[in-house]
Amino acid sequence: MTTVLLTGFEPFDGDPANPSGEAVHLVADRWSRPEELVTSTLPVTFAGAPARLRELIAEHRPDVVIASGLAGGRAAIGVERVAVNLIDARIPDNDGVQPVDEPSIEGAPAARFATLPVKAIAARIAEAGIPAEVSYSAGTFVCNHVFFTALEAAASVTRVGFVHVPWSAEQAPTADAPALALVDIARALELAVRTSIEVASDARVPAGTIH
Repeated sequence: MTTVLLTGFEPFDGDPANPSGEAVHLVADRWSRPEELVTSTLPVTFAGAPARLRELIAEHRPDVVIASGLAGGRAAIGVERVAVNLIDARIPDNDGVQPVDEPSIEGAPAARFATLPVKAIAARIAEAGIPAEVSYSAGTFVCNHVFFTALEAAASVTRVGFVHVPWSAEQAPTADAPALALVDIARALELAVRTSIEVASDARVPAGTIH
């Protein structure tokens, strides 16, 4: 049986909620497919998040690993293509730790590419009427740290990647903040999982950026 690990994050930076964690719970609640879905909410800490992710991978030995996190300010679901081996924290994590110019994993490559079919995922989400794009920067905070760790820790897993989500409309910090309904965020994550299971080769279509 195919096993999928899907994670989100707890709230951080004083926010009352994190739509990535809440959307993961929604996906789990309505999952009815034959594949086993394992879900977890990771702490927003540089030490705790990768440690918990490694535990989950070792325990469940998933075939697909998709982590998700909040990218407040973005208006679309961002399917990340590149994880960099760099931590440069603009703000402290939930433990009050703020590393600057440190590697995620000492001695590892400078960057790794997602092994999800990122273009196919973005296209399928967009076809469902939810704004989506391929993203080429997962930042340098805990999200990217987990993304890079997942690619390193799950070297034998064929499908590993990260999806950034906007604010949920129900929890956006301001009325004019870019946001999507929480049910749409959950639907996007579910489509990311299903596409990763069903699509063998990524789409050969342009999805690059000029800047």
